[in-house]
Parts: sequence; structure tokens; C-alpha cells
Amino acid sequence: MTRPTTVVVVSGTGTEVGKTWVTAGIARARRARGNVVEARKPAQSFAAEDSHPRDAEVLADATGEDPSSVCPAHRSFALAMAPPMAADALGCDPFTIADLVSETRWSDAVVVGLVEGAGGPRSPLASDGDTVDLARALAPDAIILVSDAGLGTINSVRLATEPLRAVAPVVVFLNRYTDTDELHRRNRVWLERDHQVEIVLDALADRIAGQRP
Repeated sequence: MTRPTTVVVVSGTGTEVGKTWVTAGIARARRARGNVVEARKPAQSFAAEDSHPRDAEVLADATGEDPSSVCPAHRSFALAMAPPMAADALGCDPFTIADLVSETRWSDAVVVGLVEGAGGPRSPLASDGDTVDLARALAPDAIILVSDAGLGTINSVRLATEPLRAVAPVVVFLNRYTDTDELHRRNRVWLERDHQVEIVLDALADRIAGQRP
């Protein structure tokens, strides 16, 4: 099976922290450098009444793919619960991490492959696992952890990075970070200095994709 030159898993400290926005931004930046980039959202769930674009649609727009290539239709659940919970509530068949891995396919031309989880690292992603388990099965080159920059950041980043570090190198992106905000700045310094967390605020696409031309 084809494997991208670089595989990156994107997770977050929780929901609504900006995982999809960050993943789409990396995709656009790498495509602007001439790379073939593909994104995968192995499973997604959403509120049926929500009129906003689905994660797979946002990622497809960034990579130039069809949304069904990003997330298969049968792994898209119109219920605002973790994907395996939504599947169960909707009467769909259960699925496993192995199922999601087998459905994560790439084109022969792909250079950068981005795989976005759901919720936080330990949020259920399948009947038998979460984003940590998915990442372990995919053996990525790097993992991006997206976090808010304000109150609670240190605790959430420390808890989320611990299981991910056992899988691949982790870098943290503090979304909505403002250096003039004293709390944001102190959170960043504390994480870097006292917990050896690598934080990237700029040029994230270059850092993750190995600065390939």
C-alpha cells in the first residue's frame, strides 16, 4: 500500500480547539510549495442541524480532494457524539481501529499525508480505540497537538502529550496564541522550560514536513 513520504497525525487537547483549521492550513501551505498533500479524517461526527461545513469538507477544500476521499461516507455520523458512540446510537455497525487503518488509503503521488483524529487523544475513535491507538497503527513521522493558549493549557497539554510521545515526536501548536497576552506567554514558557514541550507558533508546515521544497 502507498505511504506518503511524511505522515502526520493531528490531535487536540479536546474538541473545538482548531484541529481542522490547523490541518487545513498545513495542507494549503505545503501545496503552495508544490507538494501533493492529502488529508484523512477516518471518522467524523457532527450535529445534524449544524450548517457549517463538515471537517472532511474543510480538509477537502484545502487539499483539492473529494470529501468522500477524506472521510468515507459510511464513517460520517450526523450526531454530536464521539464517532463510535454516534454510530451505535444511529444503529450503524461498530467499527475498529483496524477498520479505520484499512480505509486510510493514499494516492501514489502523495508527499504529505495528514490524518486528523476526533476530540482529544483519548476520545473514542472506534469501538476498540482512540487517536493514540490509531497513531500507533499508522506509525506517523510526527504528531501535532493543537491546544488553546489560555487558562488550563498547561494541564491539558501535559495530559495529552504523555500518551502521544510514546508513539512519535510531538509538537504543540498553541492556537490563538498572542505574545502580548501575559498568560499565553507564561503558559508557553512554562511548558517549554519545565516540561520540555516543543511548541511551534510559526512556520508549522515547514517544521512538520521536514522543510521539503
